Amino acid sequence: MRHGDKIKNLSRTKSHRDALLSNLAVALITHKRIVTTVAKAKALRVYAEPLITKCKTNTTHQRRVVFSHLQDKAAITELFSTIAEKVAGRPGGYTRIIKLGVRVGDNAEMAMIELVDFNEIYGKGKSETKEATKKTRRSRSKKSDEAEKTEAAATGEKTEG
Repeated sequence: MRHGDKIKNLSRTKSHRDALLSNLAVALITHKRIVTTVAKAKALRVYAEPLITKCKTNTTHQRRVVFSHLQDKAAITELFSTIAEKVAGRPGGYTRIIKLGVRVGDNAEMAMIELVDFNEIYGKGKSETKEATKKTRRSRSKKSDEAEKTEAAATGEKTEG
């Protein structure tokens, strides 16, 4: 039984799992979105979100704490400069997991994990797009009747109805 076992082991030893999650987190920070399996994406979310929370306070101590997890200077610079500015007002939930279906080779469930504030599709697209007008059969038929009446009025014909 797995009472109280909260760690997703991913069928790896602790050192292998730490290296995997560190590499995935560095890839997520540098590319802003990555495609991986659903299990790895869920484990990565638990690993990466506390690191993103630490980047909100840009102190030497926080940089060293995050560097002890990631071991990549370029990723640390990106995290504390670009990402910290975007997530400053967000209280949590920095990542989004979108399921993509199954992989052809081994039928593994695939997912895309991305940083929420760096997605142009979901964030900005809603405010710029036009609202969809609701069209029903009744409203279309009324509009067509009105159009016929206006045409008849313009040509001088008499319509019934």
